[in-house]
Amino acid sequence: MAENAPHTTATEAHGGAAEHGSAFPPFDSTHFSSQLIWLALVFGALYLLMSRVALPRVAGILKDRGDKISGDLSAARDAQAKAEAAGADLEKTLAEAKAKAQAMGQQAHQALAAETEAKRKTLEGELNAKLAAAETQIADTKAKAMSNVETIAKDTASAIVEHITGKPADPQKIAAALANAKA
Repeated sequence: MAENAPHTTATEAHGGAAEHGSAFPPFDSTHFSSQLIWLALVFGALYLLMSRVALPRVAGILKDRGDKISGDLSAARDAQAKAEAAGADLEKTLAEAKAKAQAMGQQAHQALAAETEAKRKTLEGELNAKLAAAETQIADTKAKAMSNVETIAKDTASAIVEHITGKPADPQKIAAALANAKA
C-alpha cells in the first residue's frame, strides 16, 4: 500500500485522467448563455460606475485644470502687460532724468563759463591797469633819464674837450653842438 499512496498523489496533481476529454469552460457551449448574461451585467455595472462616478470626476479634474491653466495664462498676460508698461515708464523716466542731467550739466557749464569770463575780464582789467601804470612809470623814468642824458652829454663833452685840449670847454658851444645833434 505504500506504493499506491504516492501514485494517487501524482494522479491528483495532474488533475486526473477523466477530465482530459472535456473543453475549456469559457469555450464550452453549454455555459455560453450564462456567460453572456454575466458579461452584460458586469459591463452594464462597470458602465454605470464609470459614467456616474469616475468619468464625472475625471471631467471635473480636466475642467479645473483647464480653468487653472487659462487663469494662469491670463494672469501671465496681465503681468507681462504690466511689466511692459513698467518698462516703458522706466525708459521714459530714464530719458527724462538724462535730459534733466544734461540740462543741469549745460547750466553748470554756462555758469562756470560766465564766472570764468568775469574773472578773466577782472584779471585783464587789473593787468591792463598795472600795465598802464608800468608804462607810465617807464615813460617817467625814460623822461627823467632823457633829461639827465642832456646833462650827462654836456658834462661828458666838456670833459672830453678839456681832456683833449687841456682847456675848459665853452658851455654855450657845447649846448649849440648838442642842439644840432638833436635836429
